[in-house]
Amino acid sequence: MQALFDSLWLQLQSLWDHLSQLPLFGLLLSLLCYQAGLIIYQRFGRNVILHPVVTASIAIALLLNLLNISYKEYLQANQLLYFLLGPATVALAVPLYQEFHHIRRLALPILVTVVVGATFASISAVAIGYWLGGSETTLLSLAPKSVTTPIALGVSESIGGLPGLTTGVVVFTGVIGTLLSPAVFYLLQLRDPRQQGIVLGINAHGVGTARGFEINASTGAFASLAMGLTGAFTALTLPYIVTALRSAGWL
Repeated sequence: MQALFDSLWLQLQSLWDHLSQLPLFGLLLSLLCYQAGLIIYQRFGRNVILHPVVTASIAIALLLNLLNISYKEYLQANQLLYFLLGPATVALAVPLYQEFHHIRRLALPILVTVVVGATFASISAVAIGYWLGGSETTLLSLAPKSVTTPIALGVSESIGGLPGLTTGVVVFTGVIGTLLSPAVFYLLQLRDPRQQGIVLGINAHGVGTARGFEINASTGAFASLAMGLTGAFTALTLPYIVTALRSAGWL
């Protein structure tokens, strides 16, 4: 009986080792963990602490460590998801069009808020990293941390950062920004859905925008607008700023 059990266990181990090496295993792992996180999120009344990005990220990290799968292998297996991030971001133009009559009247305040918010987000991240003794590469990887992932990856590569580190920081920023948003809205008495959307879009990008659409359509539309403008502003200015700092000998 013991021999039969040992043989069955070895076969299961062999099957598992084979499945874990398949190119689509990482993609399947991501989808299953996110779906499980989404079920938990809905089951507990959409509590922001249990956002599926949070629970799925923790589950995936634990499973990768348990199964001895490197992050590089997992990242390679999820290239399809990274590719779909671009079209998903562009698709946010639909709610923007639906709320355009509101956005047009608030164009100047929105632009000023985005410029100030995006600038402060980048400078504060680099300043904290510098204070903690981060290397130049680390600081460059932190600079685009408040930009949605597809744009952040391109910016990080162009200025000499580490795209992998940038991805982790961007996701962490989005999750923390979303988790803290209810407390921030309460403390600052931000009840206007448009203001809430702008704050979520600048500080929590994709995750915050998804949360904005859960609040209402207006919050989601303004969050997607702020996210897009923040990404465009950062992509158009940060590489030139880094180049200027290098020319001046400060980097």
